[in-house]
Amino acid sequence: MDTITILRIFFTVLTFVLFVIILVWAWRNRNSVQFKDAQHLPFDQD
Repeated sequence: MDTITILRIFFTVLTFVLFVIILVWAWRNRNSVQFKDAQHLPFDQD
């Protein structure tokens, strides 16, 4: 394998790991209150 292939594999694995971390962070119960508040922001009137 050449260097560019190894870098592509590393980047793909790194991107997948980051995706899973963000997915777990977004679905945690601790963050659900903040997201529920944020989903109503477009409908709030000043």
